[in-house]
Amino acid sequence: MSRLTHVVNGPYAPPVAARELTAVSADGARLHVEVHGPDGAPAVVLSHGWSCSTAFWAAQIRDLAVDHRVIAYDQRGHGRSPANPVCSADALADDLEAVLAATLAPGEKAVLAGHSMGGMTLMAAAGRDRFREHAGAVLLCSTGSSRLVAESLVVPMRAGRSRTWLTRKVLGSRAPLGPVTPVARRILKYATMGPGSAPGMVEACARIVHACPRRVRYAWSHVLDTLDLDHRVRELSVPAAVVVGTADRMTPVVHARALVAALPHCVGSTELPGLGHMTPVEAPELVSTRIRELVSTYVRIQTDVRIQQKEGA
Repeated sequence: MSRLTHVVNGPYAPPVAARELTAVSADGARLHVEVHGPDGAPAVVLSHGWSCSTAFWAAQIRDLAVDHRVIAYDQRGHGRSPANPVCSADALADDLEAVLAATLAPGEKAVLAGHSMGGMTLMAAAGRDRFREHAGAVLLCSTGSSRLVAESLVVPMRAGRSRTWLTRKVLGSRAPLGPVTPVARRILKYATMGPGSAPGMVEACARIVHACPRRVRYAWSHVLDTLDLDHRVRELSVPAAVVVGTADRMTPVVHARALVAALPHCVGSTELPGLGHMTPVEAPELVSTRIRELVSTYVRIQTDVRIQQKEGA
């Protein structure tokens, strides 16, 4: 019953970063940041979800870093970023701005991809000047902007106050997750993944989620419970694509469809039959492909133009 924080072999084992750095947020929170891939390549920034870490993006980093500069960071209190008493949507936006400032050149555009709470991070930052400076396009994976507890399907009951109350108790539990056991894998798979998820996928997600400190998991559960970013979605004016699994119990398809309807510049929506909440792990090739498409369409052209301008100067 190992307490490894991530798997160490296979496609979901995190690759070694080309370099690591610490970004400092507006309130002094320190954020662990990894940079993968060649300098000068088009940039991709990856923002993970609740109770996860940079290890969650291992498959995308391994694929994209061949010809992209991939920047991944641990949300405050997660992974290798120290815990901080401030937990809020604004803090998520502050942290993203700090990472962008620490890793991108002035005016440099990137594709920003966020999963679950990472997608909410992008929404929370939508109106920020630094976000608008650097966001060429965004990918929102398995996420929502409000009513996260009320719409959750983790508790198999009819929608209503009783289900919402019980879901709040389950997702906001203070109980430690303990070691990764067969029972723990089954519970995590039921709550967060599609029924056809391969054992390696389940193991990778279980290692990451179980490594999240109990107090951090609990603190952020309260933020997600009351989150309302509907107004911020309407400020997300850059090209945005949406990905969701049809068997997602945490952020069901209703959230993705609401985002598609509200986004000012939605450039694609993908609903993956039978997949759950952990789409970057359950459909790694598809998520990487969506990121590549956004880079090619909205970032690479801008990068090429900037290079030409420098050469002609």
